[in-house]
Amino acid sequence: MTFTPADAEQILAENFAPWVLALGLTVKETGERHAVLRLPWSQSLARDGGGLSGQALMAAADTATVIAVCAARGGYGPMTTVQQSTSFQRPVTGADVLIHVRITKLGKRMAFADITMTPEGAPEPAATASTVYALLG
Repeated sequence: MTFTPADAEQILAENFAPWVLALGLTVKETGERHAVLRLPWSQSLARDGGGLSGQALMAAADTATVIAVCAARGGYGPMTTVQQSTSFQRPVTGADVLIHVRITKLGKRMAFADITMTPEGAPEPAATASTVYALLG
Protein backbone atom coordinates (compact mmCIF):
# COMPACT_ATOMS: atom_id res chain seq x y z
CA MET A 1 0.00 0.00 0.00
CA THR A 2 1.31 3.42 -0.96
CA PHE A 3 1.54 6.13 1.69
CA THR A 4 0.35 9.31 -0.05
CA PRO A 5 0.62 13.01 0.77
CA ALA A 6 -3.13 12.89 1.53
CA ASP A 7 -2.46 10.14 4.12
CA ALA A 8 0.26 12.34 5.61
CA GLU A 9 -2.04 15.39 5.73
CA GLN A 10 -4.57 13.29 7.67
CA ILE A 11 -1.87 12.26 10.15
CA LEU A 12 -0.96 15.92 10.63
CA ALA A 13 -4.59 16.88 11.25
CA GLU A 14 -5.27 14.05 13.70
CA ASN A 15 -2.06 13.80 15.73
CA PHE A 16 -0.44 17.21 16.19
CA ALA A 17 -1.02 20.01 18.65
CA PRO A 18 -2.88 23.11 17.45
CA TRP A 19 0.26 25.27 17.66
CA VAL A 20 2.09 22.86 15.31
CA LEU A 21 -0.84 22.94 12.89
CA ALA A 22 -0.69 26.75 13.04
CA LEU A 23 2.70 26.56 11.28
CA GLY A 24 0.70 25.80 8.13
CA LEU A 25 2.84 22.86 7.00
CA THR A 26 1.70 21.04 3.90
CA VAL A 27 2.92 17.71 2.58
CA LYS A 28 4.29 17.97 -0.96
CA GLU A 29 5.73 14.49 -1.41
CA THR A 30 6.08 11.16 0.35
CA GLY A 31 8.18 8.19 -0.64
CA GLU A 32 9.55 4.94 0.67
CA ARG A 33 12.12 6.61 2.95
CA HIS A 34 11.50 10.32 2.54
CA ALA A 35 9.06 13.20 2.72
CA VAL A 36 8.98 16.81 1.56
CA LEU A 37 6.92 19.39 3.42
CA ARG A 38 6.44 23.11 2.84
CA LEU A 39 6.59 25.67 5.64
CA PRO A 40 4.87 28.80 4.30
CA TRP A 41 6.46 32.14 5.00
CA SER A 42 4.56 34.05 7.66
CA GLN A 43 5.46 37.30 9.38
CA SER A 44 3.98 35.73 12.54
CA LEU A 45 6.88 33.22 12.50
CA ALA A 46 9.55 35.89 12.03
CA ARG A 47 11.86 36.98 14.80
CA ASP A 48 13.20 40.44 15.51
CA GLY A 49 14.95 41.54 12.33
CA GLY A 50 12.54 39.76 9.96
CA GLY A 51 14.12 36.32 9.63
CA LEU A 52 12.13 33.15 10.12
CA SER A 53 12.60 32.01 13.72
CA GLY A 54 14.81 29.05 14.45
CA GLN A 55 12.10 27.61 16.67
CA ALA A 56 9.69 27.47 13.72
CA LEU A 57 12.30 25.73 11.55
CA MET A 58 13.11 23.22 14.31
CA ALA A 59 9.42 22.43 14.89
CA ALA A 60 8.92 22.02 11.14
CA ALA A 61 11.91 19.65 10.90
CA ASP A 62 10.66 17.61 13.84
CA THR A 63 7.15 17.38 12.40
CA ALA A 64 8.42 16.51 8.93
CA THR A 65 10.46 13.69 10.43
CA VAL A 66 7.29 12.12 11.84
CA ILE A 67 5.76 12.19 8.36
CA ALA A 68 8.86 10.63 6.80
CA VAL A 69 8.92 7.87 9.43
CA CYS A 70 5.22 7.22 8.77
CA ALA A 71 5.96 7.01 5.04
CA ALA A 72 8.78 4.54 5.69
CA ARG A 73 6.58 2.42 7.98
CA GLY A 74 3.49 2.64 5.79
CA GLY A 75 1.36 4.43 8.39
CA TYR A 76 1.21 6.17 11.73
CA GLY A 77 2.43 4.66 14.98
CA PRO A 78 3.38 6.24 18.28
CA MET A 79 6.89 7.69 18.35
CA THR A 80 8.83 10.34 20.18
CA THR A 81 11.83 12.53 19.52
CA VAL A 82 14.99 11.33 21.26
CA GLN A 83 17.42 13.81 19.77
CA GLN A 84 17.45 16.70 17.31
CA SER A 85 20.49 18.68 16.24
CA THR A 86 20.01 21.71 14.01
CA SER A 87 22.56 23.92 12.27
CA PHE A 88 21.47 27.31 10.92
CA GLN A 89 23.45 28.53 7.92
CA ARG A 90 21.62 31.62 6.63
CA PRO A 91 18.44 33.55 7.40
CA VAL A 92 15.13 32.98 5.64
CA THR A 93 13.19 36.12 4.79
CA GLY A 94 10.03 36.28 2.72
CA ALA A 95 10.20 32.76 1.27
CA ASP A 96 8.51 29.43 1.90
CA VAL A 97 10.85 26.70 3.11
CA LEU A 98 10.96 23.21 1.61
CA ILE A 99 11.80 20.60 4.23
CA HIS A 100 13.36 17.45 2.75
CA VAL A 101 13.61 14.51 5.15
CA ARG A 102 15.53 11.35 4.34
CA ILE A 103 15.33 8.35 6.67
CA THR A 104 18.88 7.05 6.99
CA LYS A 105 18.08 4.08 9.23
CA LEU A 106 14.77 2.52 10.19
CA GLY A 107 14.95 -0.15 12.85
CA LYS A 108 12.35 -1.85 15.03
CA ARG A 109 12.77 0.60 17.91
CA MET A 110 14.66 3.59 16.46
CA ALA A 111 14.63 5.76 13.34
CA PHE A 112 17.31 8.19 12.17
CA ALA A 113 16.82 11.02 9.68
CA ASP A 114 18.65 13.85 7.94
CA ILE A 115 16.73 17.03 7.15
CA THR A 116 17.54 19.86 4.74
CA MET A 117 15.56 23.12 4.93
CA THR A 118 15.88 25.25 1.81
CA PRO A 119 14.05 28.48 0.98
CA GLU A 120 12.05 27.95 -2.18
CA GLY A 121 14.14 28.93 -5.19
CA ALA A 122 17.40 29.13 -3.22
CA PRO A 123 20.41 27.09 -4.33
CA GLU A 124 21.57 26.19 -0.81
CA PRO A 125 19.88 25.27 2.46
CA ALA A 126 19.17 27.72 5.24
CA ALA A 127 19.43 24.96 7.85
CA THR A 128 20.10 21.28 8.27
CA ALA A 129 19.14 18.91 11.04
CA SER A 130 19.46 15.33 12.15
CA THR A 131 16.89 13.55 14.30
CA VAL A 132 16.60 10.33 16.22
CA TYR A 133 13.18 8.90 17.07
CA ALA A 134 12.10 6.13 19.40
CA LEU A 135 9.39 3.99 17.81
CA LEU A 136 6.92 3.12 20.55
CA GLY A 137 4.40 0.96 18.81
